[in-house]
Amino acid sequence: MKPRILVVDDEPDLLELVEVNFTAAGFAVLFAADGKEALRQAREQGPDLIILDVMLPEMDGLEVCKSLRHDAATRGIPILMLTARASEIDRVVGFELGADDYLTKPFNVRELILRVKNLLRRKTSPAEAGAEIQFGSLLIDRSRHRVTLAGQALELTLTEFNLVALLAERKGRVQSRDQLLKDVWGYNSLVDTRTVDTHMRRLRAKLGTAARYLDTVRGVGYRFREE
Repeated sequence: MKPRILVVDDEPDLLELVEVNFTAAGFAVLFAADGKEALRQAREQGPDLIILDVMLPEMDGLEVCKSLRHDAATRGIPILMLTARASEIDRVVGFELGADDYLTKPFNVRELILRVKNLLRRKTSPAEAGAEIQFGSLLIDRSRHRVTLAGQALELTLTEFNLVALLAERKGRVQSRDQLLKDVWGYNSLVDTRTVDTHMRRLRAKLGTAARYLDTVRGVGYRFREE
């Protein structure tokens, strides 16, 4: 089956551009022109990924993102925000609300397709059966794409899960921000490394007491601490 992409935007020209190029790239494309319609389609259609504009009628993209992340039926769908709002605070807010990636307008459609493919690859990458990593009460289950703390499941986004799993697998070894961007996000070109810092901040907040395992190595990157 073709991966299904829900594109949420109220610009007809952009929707046409995305439909033509994504269809040619082997995707099935769904559309929503406002936030409420986006939530309805996400719940009813269960797309593989959502491309979400911020400036939308009825309900803006940030509220849509927040609602998607609080709904068990849509929580695991990767979200790529596509917006003309390019300031650092807009990017941070998007990530804080649970977006997995963020691309500003005007954009290169080939880069957009590449980023979508990277997100889908991270979502569907096979994990070794029974591959579990445990540190104290923190359990990372790669095969189920699940993290629990003292038996309670943590609500992590796709990016947050991949980030903590990779750091845990490489415990004791410092991972630079550039390396994390390459191995977690799939970026080989220059991207703002503050993307990593924003996700780490959100990940630590969700890990609670287990956040003690994540060390910041000043001027370098991050490390999963060995007990």
